[in-house]
Amino acid sequence: MQHSTNMIPFMKTTTMVINNTLKSRFPGLVPKKFVFIKVYISGPCVTSHVRYSHTDVKVPDFAPYRRRATKSPSSKSSATVDSRKSFTYLLAGVGCLGGMYAAKAIVPKFILSMSATADVLAMAKIEIKLSDIPEGKSVTFKWRGKPLFIKHRTAEEIARERAVPISVLRDPETDEQRVKKPEFLVVLGVCTHLGCVPMADAGDFGGYYCPCHGSHYDSSGRIRKGPAPLNLEVPEHNYPDDNTLI
Repeated sequence: MQHSTNMIPFMKTTTMVINNTLKSRFPGLVPKKFVFIKVYISGPCVTSHVRYSHTDVKVPDFAPYRRRATKSPSSKSSATVDSRKSFTYLLAGVGCLGGMYAAKAIVPKFILSMSATADVLAMAKIEIKLSDIPEGKSVTFKWRGKPLFIKHRTAEEIARERAVPISVLRDPETDEQRVKKPEFLVVLGVCTHLGCVPMADAGDFGGYYCPCHGSHYDSSGRIRKGPAPLNLEVPEHNYPDDNTLI
């Protein structure tokens, strides 16, 4: 603060303004230019845009596509509601009728495409001559891709199976219920335990034996011993005559 008092005279001299009374006799080297800013400018970065009136724009005319009852701008919709609804109902009815005819032609073909093929249908029924099966023997056929057992039973086997008490059976079923002709037993050769193919004329009961898990069936195809829960399945069959099985 002590040194600042000594600088006061010098600071005063810097604030003095010298008035220059001389006038310039030559023009400046850089001429002055006036910049005029346009008031109306169009562009993506400005706030205002110039919109010109287009008088050559044609308004689309949809008269050819409109209904006759609704072409007049002065007509009321309530006066033409019946005719308009009639046309709509007619159009919907024709469409439904055409759809029904198309479905009638397409749906049966679609369902038939999911049905069994011709080779499967050919194997759906097989004709077997019973005279080709000797008495006391079991013959295996292929039916619908599965083994089919047909056994020509003797009189002793028939009497033995019919004498079995139904109370001792795991899947109670009499011999009369399983055969249509006493001499012939018709069963599918598929074990009811896990689907193995049993061996004929084997086991503890003289019928069929499954080597996979030891299930024993009698000459009527009934489960008598082992893990199988059910009897061998009896497929639908008939005898058109005494020597033919279908």
